[in-house]
Amino acid sequence: MPSLTLDTSLVDALGAKTAGLFHRAFAIETVGDLLSHYPRRYARRGELTPIASLPLGEQVTIVAEVRSVSVRQMKQRRGNIVEVVISDGAGALTLTFFNQKYRAEQLQVGMQGIFSGKVGQFKGHQQLAHPDYQLFDDTDAARLTAQERQHTPIPIYPASSTVASWQIQKAVKDVLDRLAPIADPLPEGFRRAHALMDADSALRGIHTPHDLEDVEPARETLRMQEAFVLQTALLQQRQFVRAMSATARPAGDLLARFDARLPFERTDDQRAVGDVIAHDLEGDWPMNRLVQGEVGSGKTLVALRAMLQVAQSGGQSALIAPTEVLAAQHVRSIARMLGPELAPELMPTLLTGQLPAAERRKAALRAASGQARIVVGTHALLSASTTFADLGLVVVDEQHRFGVEQRETLRAKGTAPHVLVLTATPIPRTVAMTVFGDLDVSTIRTLPSGRAGISTFVAPLAEKPGWFGRVWERITEEAAAGRQAFVVCAAIDAEATAKGGDKDAPDEAPVLEGEQPRTRWGVVQVRELLAAMPAYAGLRVETLHGKMPGEQKDAVMQAFARGEIDVLVATTVVEVGVDVPNASTMVILEADRFGVSQLHQLRGRVGRGAVPGLCLLVTEAPAGTPARSRVDAVAATTDGFALAEVDVELRGEGDVLGEAQSGARSSLRLLRVVADADLIAVARDGAERVIESDPALLDHPGLADALTRRLGQQERAALAKN
Repeated sequence: MPSLTLDTSLVDALGAKTAGLFHRAFAIETVGDLLSHYPRRYARRGELTPIASLPLGEQVTIVAEVRSVSVRQMKQRRGNIVEVVISDGAGALTLTFFNQKYRAEQLQVGMQGIFSGKVGQFKGHQQLAHPDYQLFDDTDAARLTAQERQHTPIPIYPASSTVASWQIQKAVKDVLDRLAPIADPLPEGFRRAHALMDADSALRGIHTPHDLEDVEPARETLRMQEAFVLQTALLQQRQFVRAMSATARPAGDLLARFDARLPFERTDDQRAVGDVIAHDLEGDWPMNRLVQGEVGSGKTLVALRAMLQVAQSGGQSALIAPTEVLAAQHVRSIARMLGPELAPELMPTLLTGQLPAAERRKAALRAASGQARIVVGTHALLSASTTFADLGLVVVDEQHRFGVEQRETLRAKGTAPHVLVLTATPIPRTVAMTVFGDLDVSTIRTLPSGRAGISTFVAPLAEKPGWFGRVWERITEEAAAGRQAFVVCAAIDAEATAKGGDKDAPDEAPVLEGEQPRTRWGVVQVRELLAAMPAYAGLRVETLHGKMPGEQKDAVMQAFARGEIDVLVATTVVEVGVDVPNASTMVILEADRFGVSQLHQLRGRVGRGAVPGLCLLVTEAPAGTPARSRVDAVAATTDGFALAEVDVELRGEGDVLGEAQSGARSSLRLLRVVADADLIAVARDGAERVIESDPALLDHPGLADALTRRLGQQERAALAKN
């Protein structure tokens, strides 16, 4: 039988039927994909998993012994039921088979095996209906080899309703038996220096360990391989960018005139990051820089100074923002900062899909002619009809809101333009190194002076239901003092959400234990509640959400900024960029439905001026649950960098090289960017040495092969566009 390689298709290795099952269940297409589907845990053949703790409704794999087998006729219709009781010595579970009498012959009392299925319940008892199973050897052989068998771990794989763990184990063993020697992705000197296994031994050690002690060295090696390949890919991409030629954009009198009229001193961090960007813009290759900083730290000021430097030579800057509210606010803020002399020269222009046709044509013409040297917009900037005379700088605000394809579409409208990515969601060092490893990262930590700060409190309705009324009283007290308040909801209409009709609910955070079964408070419900409260009769209450027309959203935000609205009830459309110094209070209802970074962003909408900020996180999640823990974490600190670590642990790292760069679906196999921080740093150092001496990897064929496997054409393209 011919040898297999990691690139062999699963169809050729295991046949079309089996390959089809694995593709549909796990998107596995090659032998390499299959061998990257690692066991999630191991059981011993003598070890019996606790049946009593099996989660109802979930796919499980257990090791158990057959205790009884019975066959009976069905009462309501023709046919029979085979019921098999299995036990782990403490709990019992029933296996049910309909019209499959032969199962009674296969499953005999005393046999042990692996059983996989979805946990159901019938008449108060747990059961698996039509489970998959694999029995251990016959009883006599089991007795003879019992001592040896009890030390041999059984790999338990992430399974599905169509492919059981034992089927994966069987397929893995099949391909490992026929696998040709693997070229090692790690340089030999690096591997020896860190006492790591060779690639072939590591794969066999994690899938077919002789003892549990074999697993950790194999896992450690494969983690390092994953980190090394990933860092090599990112560093290669940085090399590719630096091989491109860029138009140098030296600073001049535009920037000097702007700085001269600033009514405040820039912070040390703003100066330091600004100097680095100014140097980048005069370099030989395109700038590719990520600037991260707390809400209100001055990222917009840093970006605007970069735009002025590009404008000096006639170049244009395009700033793409995730929402129309934010784009409109950016234009107003930029025009205000430029002042009456510079604004007409640079003509900051808004271009969004919601603009009236005539205004949109006028804005597009200004961009195409080069008259507008600063163009701010939403996805309308990506339209084929939007062109630029000389696009020199692309600024992406809140990078995590945009897909790779969208960013590349905008970059392609210029000739190797400089790129500046802004994020107010602080990124842990290892996430920056792993997810944005091809970008140079700058951080603005210090906040401008004169800010009163924010106090954050949890309103725990599970323990103190009476606090709900106090929340609304607190808002009226602030309004009586001439201040304004935000009330943020997880949905537009909670009733529509329950029926699946409201797509405006947050999707950033995974569902955690402690969350309520459904959203109770939407913008609609809160508006009705406040309308019925006598204390709110004299207050000006308005609503804001993503389904409102663009002009209406902008009008509401401007009215709120002018102080014409006391209480703004909104969805997360106010999450970023909204700047109303008189807003003192942020109430977030059902706070456990939001992610940690999202709560931190929302909180940053208040306390932006001399007025002290108050943030009330309202939750019904019981104390001690994961859902409550993330709310408590936000209340415990205003340090966004500390919260970023918590956020990544809760949400997962995202699809690091693919197009989805947030959320719990991760393309990482064994690597965890927070837990494996030190390992990633070691891998990056090693990868940098390889890239410096051998950028094309001609002397590292194993690494080049691993890179090709890890990065398909789509991911390569995505990485190039990052």
